Amino acid sequence: MPIRLYQLDAFTDQLFGGNPAAVCPLTEWLPDETMQCIAAENNLAETAFYVPTDGGNGAYHIRWFTPTVEVDLCGHATLASAYVVFFLEKTVEGDDIAFDSRSGILRVRREGDWLILDFPADTTHIAIQPPALEASLGGIKPLEVLKGKTDYLIVFENEQQILDLEPDFRELATIPARGVIVTAPGNPTESGPVDFVSRFFGPQSGIDEDPVTGSAHTTLIPYWAEKLGKTELTARQVSKRGGFLQCKLLGDRVEIGGQVKLYLTGEFEL
Repeated sequence: MPIRLYQLDAFTDQLFGGNPAAVCPLTEWLPDETMQCIAAENNLAETAFYVPTDGGNGAYHIRWFTPTVEVDLCGHATLASAYVVFFLEKTVEGDDIAFDSRSGILRVRREGDWLILDFPADTTHIAIQPPALEASLGGIKPLEVLKGKTDYLIVFENEQQILDLEPDFRELATIPARGVIVTAPGNPTESGPVDFVSRFFGPQSGIDEDPVTGSAHTTLIPYWAEKLGKTELTARQVSKRGGFLQCKLLGDRVEIGGQVKLYLTGEFEL
């Protein structure tokens, strides 16, 4: 049975930037074990699978798999999936679609070549620093340690500290969370005029460092909106590949805007 597969770079306007994701449009779900094997074979941070809902008309079910586990929310693979729906498969009329997921209904809006994710906002609380955290991040003391629904949010004083981090991923993997977000205010001389920068480490989920993490911005946007006193923000994830995001806080929801570049199309046999 041939299955179409697309590989795309999300949250970037340049090929070989942003975060690569694989997307498999399906007419019906494959067995969970098969989808996990496909994600492991792709060996990307995420492989997304989607199927139309019974009602159709721009509505889909979506699931995301890392090479090792299924996850509850993934931003960049949702962005990539929306690109496939709008620009490649062209299975919807209009500029709005909705994905039904483990994290509820996720809407995506098309504005030219930008795609805008509408995700639930994550709330954080002050957390006790996990014993392995400071050692895993090279002994640099953070300003704040917070915990969201799935991730720790670690706040540092400046962007250079974020750029200089060389984590001990073996130590990080012992921290009980999906992953660890590190963040600081943006420095215009380093990353352009952005409000904040971040990196995301997730050895617990099979990815040491994720290039651009849309779901992490459901935590980052509310935090920085409160800190900076503004609801519209720009962000850069300063991984090696890098990515740029346009962000907005809308009460208990966040909008995360990005661009996508197509890398390859193909099919595989089961």
